[in-house]
Amino acid sequence: MDNLLIGVVVLVAFVIVLLLKTAVVVDQQHEYVIERLGKYRTTLEAGFHILIPFFDKVAYKRSLKEESIDIPAQTCITADNVSMEIDGCLYLQVVNSRLSAYGIDNYHFAVAQMAQTSLRSAIGKITLDNTFEARENLNRQVVEALDEASQNWGVKVLRYEIKDIQPPRSVLDAMEKQMKAEREKRAEIAKSEGERQAMINRAEGERAEAIARSEGEKMRLINEAEGQAQEILKMAEATAEGIRSVAAALSEPGGEEAANLEVAKKYLDQFGKLAKENNTMILPANLADVSSMVATVMNTLAHTKKERDII
Repeated sequence: MDNLLIGVVVLVAFVIVLLLKTAVVVDQQHEYVIERLGKYRTTLEAGFHILIPFFDKVAYKRSLKEESIDIPAQTCITADNVSMEIDGCLYLQVVNSRLSAYGIDNYHFAVAQMAQTSLRSAIGKITLDNTFEARENLNRQVVEALDEASQNWGVKVLRYEIKDIQPPRSVLDAMEKQMKAEREKRAEIAKSEGERQAMINRAEGERAEAIARSEGEKMRLINEAEGQAQEILKMAEATAEGIRSVAAALSEPGGEEAANLEVAKKYLDQFGKLAKENNTMILPANLADVSSMVATVMNTLAHTKKERDII
């Protein structure tokens, strides 16, 4: 009975080992490289597979997912002989499990080494100032070099990204001073441009003010001239109208006698005013001048009347 039990146990163990050796389940996005008696036989994709026990074995397991590899920092020298520390990150994917297993011993290590050498070569062709501006170009050069070399390794290099660039401390200090000087230069230029624009604006304002003032002065003079002209014209018209009225009055009966009386009255009034304003008594040299003056005025009025009648 004991021997039978031992035999059953051995049989069960043999079946379990047989199942472990023959049944293989491959996960999604994975591939297994199968060897038979040490020689490549096939590549198993995701799913359930049966192997020949003791003949077939899973030699390599590959993930088809995108992988990220950290590239250690390394010292690179630029074209202007400045050394700096640069590290990065590489992204790749296995596209052929068989080549990744037999094309190279360790594709992770190989790709990392190739990325470092390619980056050093690309950095050596540019200057320090261009290093910070040419990150995208450097990344592209590294990817192109790796992609060409990794075709026989069964992997595809998707992209490379520079994570950090660390120049020497002396170079950083010089760059900081240069940036400070550049900022101060831009500030001075901006300030001078502002002052220049302010001066232009003030000059244009003063010019516009002077033009407006001169236009106002011009309009004032024109208005004054027009007002004076209107005044002179009105005075002339009033004077002419007065003369016509006087001439018309003289032509009426008794007009000359009334004019004689009015002129004599005015003469005597003015003469009286002179006597009041002066302490000395003023008398005409010839008292007959009063009547002669009146006669002269009346002759003038008569002459005016005659010219009016002719007209």
